[in-house]
Amino acid sequence: MGDALEELEAYAGEAKLYLKPVGLVDSPQWHEDKNTRLNNSLIWFSQIEYLIIANGRPNLRGLVNITQWPEWSNALPEPLARRAATLFTHLTRQHEPLTCGERIIRFDQPHVMGILNITPDSFSDGGKHQDDPDKAAEAGLAMAAAGASILDIGGESTRPGADPVWEGDEIKRVQPVIERLAHCGAVLSIDTRKAAVMEAAIAAGAHLINDVSALLHDKRSLEVAGISGVPVVLMHAPSSGRDPHKSEGYGNIVTDTLDWLEQRIADVVAAGFEREKIIIDPGLGFGKTLTDNLALMNNIAMFHTLGQPLLIGASRKRMIGALSKEAPVDKRLGGSIAFAHHAIQQGGQIVRVHDVPETVQALQIWRGMRDAGLTAAL
Repeated sequence: MGDALEELEAYAGEAKLYLKPVGLVDSPQWHEDKNTRLNNSLIWFSQIEYLIIANGRPNLRGLVNITQWPEWSNALPEPLARRAATLFTHLTRQHEPLTCGERIIRFDQPHVMGILNITPDSFSDGGKHQDDPDKAAEAGLAMAAAGASILDIGGESTRPGADPVWEGDEIKRVQPVIERLAHCGAVLSIDTRKAAVMEAAIAAGAHLINDVSALLHDKRSLEVAGISGVPVVLMHAPSSGRDPHKSEGYGNIVTDTLDWLEQRIADVVAAGFEREKIIIDPGLGFGKTLTDNLALMNNIAMFHTLGQPLLIGASRKRMIGALSKEAPVDKRLGGSIAFAHHAIQQGGQIVRVHDVPETVQALQIWRGMRDAGLTAAL
C-alpha cells in the first residue's frame, strides 16, 4: 500500500473498509498455508480484495495474499485495523447448525429452499396452489422428496405492484398447508411480513421466518420472532412500507446494501435476538435495477463479512429475462440455475428456487466436483 497507507492515516477515522475473499482454490491441500477456508463451507480462498471508502476521497482498492494478511491488516491505522480483524473473523467464522424441529441445517454444504406460493398473483406461480391445501402440500412433498432442505411457504405476493393481503386471509392460505407439511422432513419457512401470520404459522408447525422487510414492516414482528425462538431471514429491501420495491436509488448498491444489513443485524441482536439464528439475504430484485442486481451477484462473497449464513433468491426473476432476449417467466430455468450455481460457488449457503429437482441436480454436480478437488492427489 506504501504511500497510500501513509495518506490514509490522515482520514482513517472517516473511512470504511470492505473485504471480499477471492482467489478461490480447488485443491487447498496442494497449497498448504497459502489459503484459508471460507467459514465452514467447501470453499478456500487465497487472497482478499479490499476496498476503502471515504467521502470526498478516491477509493482505495487492492489485493492482499492470505500469507501477507496479518502484517498488512495490522499496519492499518485505527479504527480500520480493528474493523479488518472483525471482518476477517466473520469470513472464517464457523456457522453453528440450526435446529429446526426434526431437521438440523448444517452449513458445511449448500441447501435448496423450494418456493411454495399459496397466492393468486405471485409473478411465477400465482394461482397454482390457491384454495387447495392438499394440492399445495403435495407440491411441497414433491420438493422435499426432490432434495429441498427448506420449503418457503407464502400467502402474499411481494412482486412489484402486488396488492397487500389482509393478515386473516394470509393465515387462511398458509396455515392448512403448513399443518399438512409439518412432518414432511423439510424445514418449513413462513414467508411473511406480518406478526400475526408468523404466530399462526409457527403454531401450525413452521420452523423459520423469512421476512422481506427484515422484521421492520410490522412493529410486533421482532418481538414475535424473539419469543418464538425460531431462526429468521433478514432481507434487504429499500422500503419496509406497503411497497417493498419503492426506492430512491443507491450511491453504491453493494456497500449500501452491506451497510444496511450490518446495521439491521446489530439492531436485531441489540433487541435480544440470538445472532446465531440470523440468516441474511441481499434482496435481489427488490427496488434494484439490472445493473444493481448484477453488481450484487458479482460481489456475493463480500456479504460473508457480515458473519451470517447467506440466502440468495434469483430464481426466475426479471433480470434473467432482461439478459436472455426477454425470456418469459416459465422459460428461465437455465438462467435460474446459472445464478444458483454462481451463488453457491461464492459460498452462498441457501438458494431459494422454484425449480427444485433441476437445482438440486446442479448442486450435486458442483458438490461432486468440490469433493474431487478436495481429495485429489498430486
